[in-house]
Amino acid sequence: MRKLCLTVIGIYIMFLGAFGQRNRPDTVYETKPLKLDEINLVSSYYTQEGIHSAVLGGTGNEHVTDLSNGLELKFVGWDASHNKHSLSTELGIDHHSSASSAWVSKTGASRTGGTRVYPALNWTMETDKGNSFGLGTYYSSEYNYKSFGLEAHGSKKISSNTELTGKISGFFDKVKMIYPSELIPSTTYTSPTTYTTASGQTYSSGGKHSDDIPSNPRNTFTASLGLNQIVNTRMQFAVMLDLVAQNGYLGLPFHRVYFSDGSVHVENLPDIRTKLPIGVRLNYFAGDHLVIRTYYRYYADNWGIRAHTAELELPVKINSFFSIAPFYRYYTQTGSKYFAPLGVHTTNDTYYTSNYSLSALNSQFLGANIHLAPPKGILSQHISSMDVRFGHYTQSTELYASSLTFAFTFK
Repeated sequence: MRKLCLTVIGIYIMFLGAFGQRNRPDTVYETKPLKLDEINLVSSYYTQEGIHSAVLGGTGNEHVTDLSNGLELKFVGWDASHNKHSLSTELGIDHHSSASSAWVSKTGASRTGGTRVYPALNWTMETDKGNSFGLGTYYSSEYNYKSFGLEAHGSKKISSNTELTGKISGFFDKVKMIYPSELIPSTTYTSPTTYTTASGQTYSSGGKHSDDIPSNPRNTFTASLGLNQIVNTRMQFAVMLDLVAQNGYLGLPFHRVYFSDGSVHVENLPDIRTKLPIGVRLNYFAGDHLVIRTYYRYYADNWGIRAHTAELELPVKINSFFSIAPFYRYYTQTGSKYFAPLGVHTTNDTYYTSNYSLSALNSQFLGANIHLAPPKGILSQHISSMDVRFGHYTQSTELYASSLTFAFTFK
């Protein structure tokens, strides 16, 4: 990871030097080196209850709690051509507990949670004409997977009211093959919790972490395009299109599937998935104190899911430094052709899952965001703003969740 960060910083310095050599003969700008401009601190708590655990074949406790903390440092500088350079470094740490993961082992005594660590580094250069280009790199690690990502993004001003945006990214994951305890692909035992496959690989069952657990790859490639348009002084809209292609191991090996004959199997899904989300966003400024924000997205994939998302947010400005924004989101989807509940799949099925996130469902998310930015700061002049966001989520599969997030900006 250290080598990766140094490489990206080297690329950044190369671009900085290249842009710095292109001074206009009629204009001289002062070069300003990168300087810490902003610190963002985000902390959130999430809790969930449900009765359709994929670990237990579509039935069982889905209780989850997650505590997440993220720190972002933003550095800003200008080169001799008056291009603005922004360098953002982030570090996130999540810790979650899950009742269902305990049942990877039939005894219910296996791992019930984990910690995820995800650093990121992102550089963006913006010209004095409003065009931009940037590079990003991401990493995430948890006990059952590791992920590495690269991204390139940019924007182009077509006119004073129109902007095109684009992004390409690739994420390369390694999923550890942790099987349910009764479905370990071997009967050779080397210890009470350690198993050896026919090929001689040794690993642990029941969700217990081991560096010897074999992994399978999963790759995700995304190309995104966007058009942002200012219609008039009160109205703006944007159109967004994503093309997503995935390949590799796309299921999870500890998800059970119970067939109609009573037998139990490991979830099996195709190794290719393509997704096509298309979104439209429309914002209308209904006066000095109210903004109407609307969003709609259509989604389709080759696994048979068709989905619609509609969202409404109404930020209300109480005064110059205090606002509240209630929001509501509705989502509905058809089920994947590979999904069936417990006891329905048969041996004639090539692909099968009882993961209810792939079932036909609808959901609602309701909450509000409170924004505070007093002129003299919050408690200290260095804390320029604070956001508090609460949301409650309900799903037709009898899944319920709540989240609470605090975000602070330090200047």
